[in-house]
Amino acid sequence: MDHHPLTPALLRGALDIERTAHGLLPHRLPAAARAQNTDAQLAMAEAQPSGVRLAFRTRATAVELDTLPTKRVYVGAPPRPDGVYDLLVDGRLTDRASATGGNTVTIDMATGTAEHRPGPPGTVRFGGLPDRAKTVEIWLPHNETTELVALRTDAPVEPAPDPGRKVWLHHGSSISHGSDAASPSTTWPALAAALGGVELINLGLGGSALLDPFTARAMRDTPADLISVKIGINLVNADLMRLRAFTPAVHGFLDTLREGHATTPLLVVSPILCPIHEDTPGPCAFDFSALGAGRLRFRAAGDPAETAAGKLTLNVIRTELSRIVQQRAADDPHLHYLDGRELYGEADHAELPLPDDLHPDAATHRRIGERFAGLAFTADGPLAPETPRH
Repeated sequence: MDHHPLTPALLRGALDIERTAHGLLPHRLPAAARAQNTDAQLAMAEAQPSGVRLAFRTRATAVELDTLPTKRVYVGAPPRPDGVYDLLVDGRLTDRASATGGNTVTIDMATGTAEHRPGPPGTVRFGGLPDRAKTVEIWLPHNETTELVALRTDAPVEPAPDPGRKVWLHHGSSISHGSDAASPSTTWPALAAALGGVELINLGLGGSALLDPFTARAMRDTPADLISVKIGINLVNADLMRLRAFTPAVHGFLDTLREGHATTPLLVVSPILCPIHEDTPGPCAFDFSALGAGRLRFRAAGDPAETAAGKLTLNVIRTELSRIVQQRAADDPHLHYLDGRELYGEADHAELPLPDDLHPDAATHRRIGERFAGLAFTADGPLAPETPRH
């Protein structure tokens, strides 16, 4: 097995690559945005490489990747599974693996503290690949910070050529980040991208779709042919702002996007169904009684009566987003709106309830991805595939 230099040219889906003492650390927000962030949750989320993948051409039949993952442990909750690495050969999911070792962050939700313990790198190995020239993609764990240490193969490697697909830039919450999807190539945005034949840049940021201006500027400055923004659940979860602040913040976010993407198809997506917050505002809180029983669940801690004073609920947000998009679309024919309940609504919840009352499971990610592709990437959809590349 020969060592191959790990270079940014081998990576797709990251907006920045940091060189660390161990190797390469992909980031999904650029350095300028990270410099303006003071939130530990966002710092963790943007360094988890959802949608980031190695992509190269090779005849290799065996590939080894050394990585240094950072794994999370929640006190009182069941152990989290190790992050999953998906191997795709010429676009087809061929194998999966996980890396042992790594750093550990132990999080105590009751006290709000976190303890970091360093650990050694691990190795992910894939064998039995077809002995022919092919494009190999290794999708990195969507929910586990991953430093890339070394790449070894039994044949030469070169960066995969530009596939010529349109670039879809998407921003959303932990649901877009991947939440409880089975693997990185089966988060709903990854599934939708594969079905739509587009190249994904996923800025789904767990807990952090909060209309931050630096996120809007990062999207403004990122080349893209198609853009979508899924807004709402994190604003309710965090109880971050009232309706008075929400409306101009949405306008400001969209104005910033349009500074860099004046005519790019832009789809605003409201929240999927989440019964605990449909008509009850935040904050969202951990259900510590469930945590004591070894389960992770969430509850809405706000008072529905507070919506009269401007507190946000999912229904309030859907109504206002629809109004904002309708108002702006009069002068912006490339701006569109999608009610998130078309992706996951009442009937879906009856069949596939949210296991922790907040995040969809693997089967629901597949359904949302298929629904999004069918609604957005069809010939007459808002992100139609015949749209010219920008």
